[in-house]
Amino acid sequence: MTVPPEPARRTAWWRQLYFQVVIAILIGVSLGYFVPWLGVAFKPLGDGFIKLVKMIIAPVIFLTIVAGIAHLRELGALGRIAGKAFLYFLVFSTVALFIGLAVANIVQPGAGLHIDPATLDAAKVADFASKAHDRTINGFLLAIIPDTLVSALTGGDVLQVLLVAILTGIAIALVGERAQPLLDVIESASAVVFRITAIVMRAAPIGALGAMAFTIGQYGLATLSSLLALVLTFYLTSLLFVLVVLGLVGKAAGFSILRLLRYIAPELLLVLGTSSSEAALPGLITKMEAAGCARTVVGVVVPTGYSFNLDGTNIYMTLAALFIAQALGIHLSFGQQLLLLGVAMLSSKGAAGVTGAGFITLAATLSIIPSIPVAGMALILGVDRFMSECRSLTNFVGNAVATIVVARWEGALDRAQLAAALARGPRGVAAVES
Repeated sequence: MTVPPEPARRTAWWRQLYFQVVIAILIGVSLGYFVPWLGVAFKPLGDGFIKLVKMIIAPVIFLTIVAGIAHLRELGALGRIAGKAFLYFLVFSTVALFIGLAVANIVQPGAGLHIDPATLDAAKVADFASKAHDRTINGFLLAIIPDTLVSALTGGDVLQVLLVAILTGIAIALVGERAQPLLDVIESASAVVFRITAIVMRAAPIGALGAMAFTIGQYGLATLSSLLALVLTFYLTSLLFVLVVLGLVGKAAGFSILRLLRYIAPELLLVLGTSSSEAALPGLITKMEAAGCARTVVGVVVPTGYSFNLDGTNIYMTLAALFIAQALGIHLSFGQQLLLLGVAMLSSKGAAGVTGAGFITLAATLSIIPSIPVAGMALILGVDRFMSECRSLTNFVGNAVATIVVARWEGALDRAQLAAALARGPRGVAAVES
């Protein structure tokens, strides 16, 4: 007689990480609002957690990609997956830019402010502008190449790690059986690193509390009032992009965007609390594999998507640029707006998923468009921190959708496993709760 397996024990709701993160965010907001000086003092908690996550991102990406590519029976499959991924990125990045442009022209959140450009304090954005000058096309391409193979893993540049991981995976696949011992070590190391990830993620509530307390304590809820139209427009536009555009993509691919959002809810809360999509990258990799996407697809699409599939950043770029132009009374012709869109398409590539990257990328875009002064960015500096959360959330959801779609195109998606994972919701397998 076969004894049926015991049903899996459910973790008590108060012990689940996503519930703890929600409570931590609420405490952080209350602390920053009612005791601002103490909220600001909590900044090291958020910074420390982000540093912990960044510590493990390079090995997670390296080990995932190397193992995935090394198991490919034909290296042509790598080029095919990458080609499909970049086609998806190009199409929907362009759609996001057009949506930001269209909404800015229809709503015109900056119209009526009548701000004199001569009154702007350029010193406030000088640091961002100087960083933007480093984001030339040649500089971007050369920065992908690390000084050494090892420095790519210690420098923290995602694209450098991606390059070295792809080369290592291809080399192992070409060497064949003689490289099997090294592949075994890599897979064992992967298991250890993901266990480290699970340990680090237990500190997510503390990090979220510190980051949110500092944000509200430093800038205050009242700072939103003067630029509320821009902030609300951006949030509503991003929400419509996720529910309508990505919702239609999900429907065509055979899944519900609402169920996907529910499935990745713990990671979304982590992104919300820390304003960094990188904080949830390890969890996204694990969640996508648990949802039936092949490791080879996840290993290519997720890391590259973090640099090339930035839907939220793209919406922000065109919307914020036109807001500044409208506030300063600068009329942009259709041709100038198309030029803005084209420049934004190039400058947005490679923007990291960390706080402030979108602002620097906007500075890089405006520095190439002579019609809009970079000093105009001082108008939105005070609320950019609040828009950073929305950028990161939209980018994160966009990469989750991209992974499933590319896996389906590649025939590397277990649809039954995907349906089961989405039905489980946030209690599905996750690195943060393993």
